[in-house]
This record gives sequence, C-alpha cells and structure tokens, in this order.
Amino acid sequence: MRKAVIPAAGFGTRLFPATKAIKKELFPIIDKDGRAKPVIQIIVEEAISAGIEEVGIVVQTSDRPIFEDFFKSPPKPELFAKLSPQNQEYSQYLQDLGSKITILTQDTQEGYGHAVFCAKEWVNNEPFLLMLGDHIYASDTEQSCTAQVLNIYNQVNQSTIGLTTMPAEMIHKAGCVAGNWQQESILNLTQVYEKPSIEYARQHLRVEGVTEDEFLCIFGLYALSPKLFDFLEENIKNNRRDRGEFQLTSALESLRQAEGMIGYVVQGRCFDTGMPGVYLQTMIDFRGNHS
Repeated sequence: MRKAVIPAAGFGTRLFPATKAIKKELFPIIDKDGRAKPVIQIIVEEAISAGIEEVGIVVQTSDRPIFEDFFKSPPKPELFAKLSPQNQEYSQYLQDLGSKITILTQDTQEGYGHAVFCAKEWVNNEPFLLMLGDHIYASDTEQSCTAQVLNIYNQVNQSTIGLTTMPAEMIHKAGCVAGNWQQESILNLTQVYEKPSIEYARQHLRVEGVTEDEFLCIFGLYALSPKLFDFLEENIKNNRRDRGEFQLTSALESLRQAEGMIGYVVQGRCFDTGMPGVYLQTMIDFRGNHS
C-alpha cells in the first residue's frame, strides 16, 4: 500500500470562531519532540513513518493555497533568516515532506464520503490508507497505530479498519461494527453501522467478549480496497444521503458485503482535535502519552 488519503475539507463548525481564522487541521499540537506542529503534519508523518509513499490531502478549493504554502514553500527570506540553524534545517524537512503530498480539492461540501470520493482519480485503482483529518494517534507498542493496521491488511489481503472500544453513551457519535473473532484483536466483520442508537447497538452490535454496554467502534484508520469508490460513486449518482450528506459508512458496509472486511482492535489511543473540550484534552494528553 503506497498511498494515503486525508480528507481535510470540513468547515470546523464545532471550533468556531477559531476556525474563521485558521483551519482546524492547522491547529497546533505539541508533539513528542517538543515541536509545535499543525495537526495535519502529525497525521502525514504518521502515514510516512508507516511506509506510505504518497499522501493526498482533500481540501476546499479556496483553502488549497494555505496547505500548499505550508508544505511546499519556505518562509520569506527575511523570516527564514531569523530562524535558528536547526529551524532552517527543519524548514527544508517540511518541503521534503511536501514533495510526497498532493493537494486535492472538494468543490462542494457534501459529506465525508464525498470528500473521500474526490480522491478517486488520484488513488488510481490502488488499495489506499484512509485517515481522518482531525485525529492523531499514539501507539501502546513500538509499532505505530497506522503500521499496525497496515500490517494486518498485508497479512489478510482484505480491507481492514482499525477499531477501539467505546462506552454505550458515546456510540451515537461513531461508526460501530459487529463481527466474529478470527484471533486475538482480529475480527471478521458482519456489519458496519453509522451512529447507532444504544437500543440498536444492544440488539445488533454486541461482540462476544466485549464488556457489556461497550461496543467496537471505528478508530479512524482504514486500509481499503479501491472498490470503495464504486460504492461511493453509486451513492452520489443516486443521491443516497444520510443526514443530508454522502457518508462513508454506508459505502464501507457495501464494500464489506461485496469483498468481506476485517476489523483490528488497535493497540493505542486515538486523540480527537475536532471539538473544543477534546482538543484541550488532546493538548494535555498527547505529548504525555509519548513520554
């Protein structure tokens, strides 16, 4: 798997008014090396460190220059001269990182599934890694969260989605799954369902061995067959929307039915940066998790 897709075209309404000034994917996080980095850089570095060679970031058309400037342009000469020698060197590192990045555009905001579909031509019928644009990850093992998911994908040669457990009161915000254990941490999925009610989850999404009133939910890392784009395209052509938008989860369920799908319980934590409270907690916890 050579390519990763990161949708980053949302408006960031839950972080307004800060997102009127700066895109949520550019909010700063203090990384394990003590550097203040935008969220999107940490996500790209996670992908590259797991062996991904090319990254496609899907942005709003009007935001393209912002992302291009960050990853592909050095500071203006007068500003560059003020940087320490270490930061001048780091500026070159950012451009080297940028050489692996293609900025893709979503002309109209039609939902997460639509944003992913905007990468179809760039992915060019290859399997691909899909990452959320506002989540960062910290592994509990020496292998990064992304490397764990890619490793399982390479073992099973089947679409694989990262999973984590969530309490019942949180699942209305998440995609959830049901399935049967193949071996420890690896599940043969029998259903992928977007934002279930607690009642639906208790009836249809119980997984053996998972604590009562906890469920397996999507972690935010997906290693996927390019056939996903066929199902996204079908939903868009037939105007099949959920809550007014084209969702990813319904296409994932179609892909699961067509080709089968594996779930893997990631050994690590997922940090959300998309809401004020959880962004604050991520700022506090993320670096400590790497210490």
